[in-house]
Order: sequence, then C-alpha cells, then structure tokens
Amino acid sequence: MPNSHSLTRNAAWLIAGKTLAFAATFALPLIIVRRLSPFQVGVYQQVFLVINTLVTVLPLSVSLSAYYFLPREPERARQIVLNICLYSLGVGAVAWAALATFPGFISRVLANPQLSGYSHWIGVAATLLLLGATLEPVSVARGDMKTATAFIVGSSVARGILMAAAALFFSSVSALVWAIVIFGAAQSAVTLLYLHLRYPGFWRAFDSRMALRQLRYAAPLGFSGILWYSETDLHNYFVSHLAGTLAFAIYSYGTFDIPLAGIVTEGVATVMIPRLSLLQKAGDHRQIVQIIAAAMRKLAFLIFPIAGVLLVTSREFILFFFTQRFAAAIPIFRINLCLLPLATIVTDPVIRAYTAFHPTLVRLRIVLFALICAALWFFTSRYGGLGAIAVVVSARYLETGIIALLLRPIVGIQPQDIRLLRDPAKLAAAAVVAGAVTELARLSLAGARPFDVLAVCGTVYLIAYLVAVAALRVPTAGEWATARALLRNTAARLRLGPPTAG
Repeated sequence: MPNSHSLTRNAAWLIAGKTLAFAATFALPLIIVRRLSPFQVGVYQQVFLVINTLVTVLPLSVSLSAYYFLPREPERARQIVLNICLYSLGVGAVAWAALATFPGFISRVLANPQLSGYSHWIGVAATLLLLGATLEPVSVARGDMKTATAFIVGSSVARGILMAAAALFFSSVSALVWAIVIFGAAQSAVTLLYLHLRYPGFWRAFDSRMALRQLRYAAPLGFSGILWYSETDLHNYFVSHLAGTLAFAIYSYGTFDIPLAGIVTEGVATVMIPRLSLLQKAGDHRQIVQIIAAAMRKLAFLIFPIAGVLLVTSREFILFFFTQRFAAAIPIFRINLCLLPLATIVTDPVIRAYTAFHPTLVRLRIVLFALICAALWFFTSRYGGLGAIAVVVSARYLETGIIALLLRPIVGIQPQDIRLLRDPAKLAAAAVVAGAVTELARLSLAGARPFDVLAVCGTVYLIAYLVAVAALRVPTAGEWATARALLRNTAARLRLGPPTAG
C-alpha cells in the first residue's frame, strides 16, 4: 500500500503537470476577449459550454471506475480499460447522432439561432474528447504518474497552441471549433497508442460481466454527478436562455474558474481516490480520517490565500485580464470567489471509496436539483447573473454541509477529531489578516494601472500571509526544515554551486 510520502509525491506530480498545463493555456482567454466581439465571445462560450457539458456528463463516471477497479483487480486491467473506451465511444456517438439529427435543439435551449450551425461539430468534438480523456485516469490508477503528467502538460500545450492560433489568425468561433476537433483527434490517437503499449491486445479483451460491474459501480456516481453538474453549470444555461448571449458573455467571465485552485484540488483528490479505496477495503477508517485532515490542511494553505488576494483585487483582475468591456462581471466574480473555501473540504474521494453512500447521495442531489432549478428560474429572471451566482454559491454550501454531516458516522469521524482542523482555522485567520493589510495597500494605489495594482498587492499579500502563518505557528518542525533546505538548495543553484545536503 502506498505510504503518505508516495501520496504526496503523486499529488505533486499531478499538481506540477496541471500547473504547467495552466501556464500553456493561460493566454487563451486573454486572446479571445481581444480578438472577438463581445457577442462572438458569448457564442464561443455557449458552444464550449455544450461541449464541456457533454464531456462531463456523458462519461457517467465509467472512466473514473479505473481508480476503483485497477488497484483492486490488476489482473483484469485489459478488460477494464477496453470497457471504458467502448463506453466513451458509444455515448459520444449517440450524442453526435442526436445533435446532427436535431441541430436546432441547442439553439432553443440557449436562445441563440447561430448555434444550429455548430451542432454537428459539437458532437464530433465531444466524442473525440471523451475517448482521449481515458488516458489520464488509467495512468493515474496504475501509478504511472510521469506519463500522466506528460500527457496533461502535452495535451494542454497542444490545445492551447491550436486554440490560440485559431483565435489570432482567423478570429472566428468556427476556427476555434475546428481547433478543438483537431485536438480531440490527436488526443484520442495518443490515448489508443498508450493503451496498446501498456495493455497489448486490450481491444480483444471484452468481458461483459466486468462491464456490468463497472456500470453498476459508476451509475449511481454518474447520475449523482449529473445532478451535481446541475449545481455547477446549469446556471449557465439559465443565464444564457433568460438573459441572452451578450449577458452570458459577461457572466461567463464573472464565473471564471480559478485555475490554480482547481489544479491543486483536483491533483490532491485524484491521487486520494485509489488510496482511500484500498484503505476502505481494508477497513482502516482512522487512516482515512488522518489522510482527509492532512489533505484539508494542505489545500487550505494554498487555496485560502488565492481566495483572499483575488477578493481584494477583483476589480483589477477583471479589468486587466478581460478588459473594460467586461467590467460588469466584477460583482459576479466577487460572489463566485466565495466558492473557493469549499475546495478545502475533501468529500469526493471519500464518496467514491464508500459505495454504500452512493444511493443516499443520489437522493440528496435529486432534492437539491429541484430546489436549484426553481431558485435559478426565479432569481435569474429577476436579478440576472447576480441572482444566478448567488443561488449557485448557496446551494454548494448547503450540499457540502449536508454531505459532511452524513459522511461523519460512515467514515468514523469522532468529536475529538475537531482538533485536526486547528491548522486550517489558523490558515483562514492568516488569509483574513493578509487581506486587510493588502486592502490598505490597494487603497494607497488609487489611480494606478490594474497590472501595477495586481503586482504590488500580490507581493504584499504573499509576504503578509507567510508572516501571519509563521506567527500562528502553523508549520511543523519538519516543514520548517524542508523549507530551509529548499531555500539553501535554491540559493546554491542561483550561485551555480552544488546543492547542500539536508
């Protein structure tokens, strides 16, 4: 069984890869808002909203079944990966056929007649992306972290280059759609090559009983995931339908996902899933609690300051990255930032390990789905994007709180385990203190350019946060030793000398 060091190392590989991937695609939204008109930006966001919906919903968590079955039954690896590929191709082909047959459906849902012309290619792109997405969960589940990292970075670089070139040279939504289709084809080819090399002859290993087991495992999670998706992305459809394409363009940048926070959260959660699955099988609940607490501590250290500095500099962030044309997105963005602290509460890996909890989760999300739909219709029609994002944030806090309460007895969390949250609480306090200091700095920069404000406030916040963390005695002796060794080695490399020991 992997130890805590291997878990941290695997998470570090994934986080590093996704950070490099983020860097490779960082410029894309900046290029798009400057090369397309605001209405075209809205059309682009609508097209890729549908593609992302299909790629997120259609897998029904079957691809993620690799995390559960590969560590437990490595002797059936060829059957497991083949079933995932066949399912991905099958659901993609069905969606493709439906969109080609009824091209006006998307136009009616999103209230934009222009979308009919993209319907066919949306289906093609989704099918290719679904197949190509198989490589990451399979490589992570089998512990092939270097390959997973290389794939994440390479695919993101390729996608970023293709999309940026399409925006720069053609400045059209059609070119961006063609770029994603080409990328999806290349990603699928790489995935099939990887599976062939790791599992020779996997395409001849179909096992209907294994496929049924994977579907039984994935179906409750997948259906629950669809309902969860209603909390995270259904609001985009309401805003587009009720407020129009131009308003949706503004809203889409107000609800801009913070990539670094998502990278850290996803990286930690991804490597936890197979580890917790093995611990749950062994009945080691106390170890699970300790891993959850350690993950929350690490996530809080990184995510709380991201939320704090962005809240202070939200105006300058939107103006610098998305231009004055999208200034109306600022209040939406501020509300959206309230979702970041929730990323420190680790529930998804636990849910995937404890299969007995899946039916309860489905029932909970059915109820929340109905409430969210009613609330979105009411508040979006009256308050536009602000009303929609307020509903989303409220629903996410409500769901997270209920799930945490329901999981507590299942996992075996004891009242005394509250002490494990002391460091996250201190980190939250450090983030608040740093935010107050940074706000004073921001006020002193009245009239400065957005970039200058971001640079100064980012530096001030980082220093204030680290000082507050040290003052609150959050780092352990081992972490201080690691930090000192890192600084010594970095200084040695900058002097072109050999790194020191220790």
